Amino acid sequence: MFINKTDDGLNNVCGKNIARLRLEIKISQRELADRMQLVGIDVDKNAIQRIECGKRFVTDIEIIAFSKIFNVSFDELLLG
Repeated sequence: MFINKTDDGLNNVCGKNIARLRLEIKISQRELADRMQLVGIDVDKNAIQRIECGKRFVTDIEIIAFSKIFNVSFDELLLG
């Protein structure tokens, strides 16, 4: 059977890293959602909150946008 959650039951592996990177540049979840919208990704503050706590899956397109916003590699988002 295919399992698409992490060992600790999360729906993504990058949420914790996104939260860490967001806090490092001192922006709110709402500001991050606004920046995502500026690059063409339609998410709101609630989606960011769900991503950061691992309750929401993250698409490859969103990973690309997050890496651009934070100016980091995909590896840093996915591996920390």
